[in-house]
Amino acid sequence: MRAIFLIALREYAENAKTKGFWIGLFLFPVIIFASIFVQKALEESTPTRHFILVDQSGLYGTSIREDIAKTYRSDVARALGEYVQDHGVNSVEQHLPDPEKLSADLLDGRMAKAESVMGPEMDAMFTPAVIEVMLTKMATASGGLVEDRPPFEMPKARFQEVSLPIEYDADLPIDELAKILRPYLKGEKTITHDGEQIQLFAAALLPRDIQESIDRPGMAGLLKMAADQESARKAEADGEAIARKGGQFWAANLADADLKSRIQRSINNELHHTELVLRGLDADAVAEVNETSLSLSSLDPKKDEGKEEVSMADKIRQWAPVGFVYLLWIGIFTISQMLLNNTVEEKSNRIIEVLLSSVTAAELMLGKLAGIAGIGITMIGVWMGSLITILKLSSGPEAEIPNVLLDVLLGSGLIYWFVLYFCLGYLLYAGIFLAIGSLCNTIKDAQNMMGPIMVIMMVPLITMMFIPKDPNGTLATILSWIPLYTPFTMMNRAAADPPMFDKIGTLVLLVCFTFFTLLMVGKVFRAGILRTGQPPKFRELLTWIKS
Repeated sequence: MRAIFLIALREYAENAKTKGFWIGLFLFPVIIFASIFVQKALEESTPTRHFILVDQSGLYGTSIREDIAKTYRSDVARALGEYVQDHGVNSVEQHLPDPEKLSADLLDGRMAKAESVMGPEMDAMFTPAVIEVMLTKMATASGGLVEDRPPFEMPKARFQEVSLPIEYDADLPIDELAKILRPYLKGEKTITHDGEQIQLFAAALLPRDIQESIDRPGMAGLLKMAADQESARKAEADGEAIARKGGQFWAANLADADLKSRIQRSINNELHHTELVLRGLDADAVAEVNETSLSLSSLDPKKDEGKEEVSMADKIRQWAPVGFVYLLWIGIFTISQMLLNNTVEEKSNRIIEVLLSSVTAAELMLGKLAGIAGIGITMIGVWMGSLITILKLSSGPEAEIPNVLLDVLLGSGLIYWFVLYFCLGYLLYAGIFLAIGSLCNTIKDAQNMMGPIMVIMMVPLITMMFIPKDPNGTLATILSWIPLYTPFTMMNRAAADPPMFDKIGTLVLLVCFTFFTLLMVGKVFRAGILRTGQPPKFRELLTWIKS
């Protein structure tokens, strides 16, 4: 027993000294911190997207510009809500809604309702002067803003329209305008705006005959589509350029499609309004009908009577195991790979021979398993501790999601299942990796033998998003009873309260299979650890196991 402890201590110390261990140890907290705090900073650092809008039809330009203005007003309202939340006294903080909820409501409903009532007057309300007057009055009110607050800063606009360079005529054919603007869109030229040279992000060009390109339902739409396809085939057969019809959106950055989506939405909203008027329908009445809704309450029959309402915590609790499964997979694979590399390296350096002169093969194997297990437990412990710490630091009355995540982590019991399945999953896979390491003299040989194991280990990643949707279905049940997948699948089913037979039965099967695997690994390890040359054939390996 003392020999096993000393080997485990040596393995732990040797691996704890490596750069990879410390990088892996602190990489997860950095990722969690970045996902919570840095993401918002990155969004704020996104530059203003400058674009040119040419609407020769005169039908959609006003609607597009008003929609862009609404977007900025929503951004100002969100920033103002966060400012009041951060710099208000307790009574204000308790009565203000969560800024995240506030922004969603503004974008989805509250601002739209205010716009419909006030119309153009909304622009005047969101000027710096009016906002400063409002904040001053709020500060002097009872239970208002703190006195030493910093000044409110207006957020920068996400989108800003710029004028077409004065040397060009907006009435030129659309294709010619697109050709003229290409150098600006490619960054080869800049445009002067408010006395500054800026780079053009996009150009939206709407021709005079844009109405001829409307896609309509029914037979008329099908006939138009067929005619367009025939025209395109004829042009391609004649070696001619296919004529572009309808509006054009030019942008070199294909990843940021937010501006295009907003312009497309504005055009379609205006088109729908026009179509309603042409058909003799009251567009405002139709809009009111479209905004009329009836919501369905989500209720969980498994909850106590009177508490059946499904909350955000319930939804997060349902999907939280997916994160644990991914973390479980990363942890098991990382430390098992570490064990494999150490074994191969020590075998190739003949260190194994020195160790075996003092201890038995079984003691060496168990010591290695225990030592790397300590590394894994340390790593997982730091990861979980850092996650809880970061959530506690970011929690508070204004941060609902971190609060819910923290409650789910500490109150759902998922952590206990995670620790249990991590230990059993580690012993199972680490034993397999250790056997592979004992058979190989080089990392290259080990990688060749790792192929089938990697295929097996990919299944939990492929299925981890599907199992929560049907946690007690056929796929989940079958995978739960396959010991190689039991730790991942049962971890994924933990929040769905699987049948007790599955919980106990799969756990017993996993323990027995892990014990049997370690016995077989011990035989392979004892026979292969001092072996040199090529890895053994499959038949020879079976002989070792049967012996």
